[in-house]
Amino acid sequence: MPATATDHASLIEGVPGNPSERFRTLPAPDRIERAAEALRRNGMTVYVEADRKAALARVKAIIPEGAEVFTGTSRTTEETGIMDLLDKSGKYRSVRAELAKMDRKTQGREMIKMGATPEYIVGSIHALTEQGQAVVASATGSQVAPYAASAAKVVWVVGAQKIVRDLGEAFDRLREGSFPMEDARAKKVYGMGSSISKVLIVQKESTPGRISVVLVPEVLGF
Repeated sequence: MPATATDHASLIEGVPGNPSERFRTLPAPDRIERAAEALRRNGMTVYVEADRKAALARVKAIIPEGAEVFTGTSRTTEETGIMDLLDKSGKYRSVRAELAKMDRKTQGREMIKMGATPEYIVGSIHALTEQGQAVVASATGSQVAPYAASAAKVVWVVGAQKIVRDLGEAFDRLREGSFPMEDARAKKVYGMGSSISKVLIVQKESTPGRISVVLVPEVLGF
């Protein structure tokens, strides 16, 4: 089921000091459009959708049925129903579903390669600057390689609350907004915390059509 405001609230309440409210606030429409135009100038395809249902429909339109798809761990893809569509509908070749059948002890290296080089990878980012820079933080780095270069196609679904002024504010958002909530989620789900171990900044995409960004004027994900 998609996450609700209550789900987010329960996580926020469990975070010492609570994440800064300014990183969970939607920007004015002109800031959303400014970020979208900057992404386009930086070589990315951008769709500004009305809501999460429209975002789900857009992802269906972008990714043909039968395609190989890896869903990066993402609260946003869970909340929008995108993860269920891609991993459970049977209409796509789900890398995540295939990985779940494998033995990490004996097939670990093969599993890493499968996750690193999918035809499509679908996930989200943690901050988007008004200059069109996408910022992604990771504890393990598993999504960094496919996002940066090794996946043939990248689709990011992004709640507009992640739009920030610049890279300085993007890192503030990572530390004060995204990380505390992800750390609380990881402790609840895995029994251990997360970390900001590796950070990817995508300032430009040189391959036309490789990266698609679906912007949604809703609070989605962390």
